[in-house]
Amino acid sequence: MTAPIFEFSVDRVIVQAPAGIYRSWGKRAFDIAVLLFAAPVILPALLVVIGAAWIAGGRPLYAQERIGMNGRVFRCWKVRTMVRDADAVLQKMIAEDPAIAAEWAVNQKLSRDPRITLIGGILRKTSLDELPQVWNVVRGDMSLVGPRPFTPDQQDLYPRDALGRIPYLSLRPGITGLWQVSRRNAGSFAERAHYDGIYAASIGFLNDIRLITRTFGVVLRATGK
Repeated sequence: MTAPIFEFSVDRVIVQAPAGIYRSWGKRAFDIAVLLFAAPVILPALLVVIGAAWIAGGRPLYAQERIGMNGRVFRCWKVRTMVRDADAVLQKMIAEDPAIAAEWAVNQKLSRDPRITLIGGILRKTSLDELPQVWNVVRGDMSLVGPRPFTPDQQDLYPRDALGRIPYLSLRPGITGLWQVSRRNAGSFAERAHYDGIYAASIGFLNDIRLITRTFGVVLRATGK
């Protein structure tokens, strides 16, 4: 059985070598090898990012529950980019503004989120706020490449395939992935799930290499949200 390799278009695929071995253990080995090779760059960058968040005020790191492989819940680490009590602030905004409530219901994020701090906005645009997730990769909660992790309360919003399954649950969520580099965190939650399904069906070593390579480009263009 062969795995198609996407060229960052949902309409174009070409065939590469079988991905069964890569999916079962090669992907995990690839993650560890890349982290070991990149550690001299990642660790200093992580310290700088944490320092910037600390200067902005408050605790620089926080963790939220996310759904992982096979439905396991784990704590996903990020650099703090929002004001304190951001979840409570969001609930107040949703209760007071129908437009915000409607946007959140469809996208599970806000295009202009007033909770984001000045430094937090910079970190988000470059995706540097997600650097602490390398710890999640080391632990085996996440992979370098995979679907974007979602929260437990979003699981019921996630569409099923024809057999009633959630393709996301067959993989470790990733720091980067097809949706992250194709839509740069834009679009609806349903569209995000669509990209996750494409990735799950076409997972492979060359696919992950291409996605990591393209990640550098989107980070340098600073188009994150």
